[in-house]
Amino acid sequence: MSPDLANLLAHKGIPFDAGLCDNWTMMAFKEFRRWRATACAAILGLGPAAPALEAQDYRGDGFASYMQLLSARARGDGVRESTVSAMTAGLSYNPRVIELDRSQPGNTSSTPTTFTAFEPYRRTHVDAARIGGGRRQYAALAGQGAAVERRFGVPLPVILAIWGHETNYGSYTGDFDLARSLATLAYEGRRRELFASEFIALLKMVDRGVPRYKLKGSWAGAFGNPQFLPSAYLRVAADGDGDGFADIWSSRADTVASIGNYLRDAGWRAGEPWGVAVNVPSGLNRVALGTRTASPRCPAVHGRHSGWKTMREWRALGIAPQAGYWPRDDVLASLLEPDGPGRTAYLLTGNYRVILDYNCSNYYALSVGLLADAIAS
Repeated sequence: MSPDLANLLAHKGIPFDAGLCDNWTMMAFKEFRRWRATACAAILGLGPAAPALEAQDYRGDGFASYMQLLSARARGDGVRESTVSAMTAGLSYNPRVIELDRSQPGNTSSTPTTFTAFEPYRRTHVDAARIGGGRRQYAALAGQGAAVERRFGVPLPVILAIWGHETNYGSYTGDFDLARSLATLAYEGRRRELFASEFIALLKMVDRGVPRYKLKGSWAGAFGNPQFLPSAYLRVAADGDGDGFADIWSSRADTVASIGNYLRDAGWRAGEPWGVAVNVPSGLNRVALGTRTASPRCPAVHGRHSGWKTMREWRALGIAPQAGYWPRDDVLASLLEPDGPGRTAYLLTGNYRVILDYNCSNYYALSVGLLADAIAS
């Protein structure tokens, strides 16, 4: 191991065995032996991502050696030894997780000039079953829902709409072992730092008292009613029923409190709607409404929005609400025409961007807002 890498590891406070690094190099990167220090740094998330390993290297000693490195990083990040041992004992590579990951479509986010229609998506996601389920949850929460609204400033129907979209109000939350899935995704290497960090966050959840049997979820590491990743759980999971534990798996009150806390943390503005459906005059100069601001996150999604104007300015351009409701004149909004000119359009506030923070898809965020409106009506 190079002195530079040794010094960097020491600075990070990560215990490390140089022999283990050399052993990993021989097994997994034989053809890159002269770059072993760089490879080991990448494995630990301290440098550029390591090249993805060939399929035949995924089994056997390679994964076990990587888990030793990841365990060392977890210890250096303050995870208790008992937790590291319990969570990694017998852990094995899951080829099904990588198969599912690689079968995901590429970047299908719509661009300003190419998109699929929103209406078919809306019909399948803002349907009678989800609306009815949301209304039943709303009634069941009674006073707890009002307390969540006061505590976080987020309308309960918006919270329930996200729950309905994520897991159909808890009817399916996933049955993959989270530790195995996250370790496998980290080892595969395409998004190593993301999943290595989430694996360590999962171990920190156990340190906080989350029992091992609850750690089941999607193949990609999301879990519970709101489908949080471990880092999100550590950051925003909230106790809504006062029992001292944020149980987003089986507690309705904790689930809605946690989603409410997520949205507040993402910047939700109390008292401001997510948006409003509008009719756009045929002569509107859309070119003049474009934005020159490029979003650093999912730019294709944000690229379909116009620039910001106040509701007063939009009204002066001849845009009228479909249902008579109109937010305050000083509220800023952008225009989105998901099905193209001549169809229903939406003026979207900053709270719509908060929903995008949960899932960066215009169709997801629009259907959440519309489902929330239907639940509340």
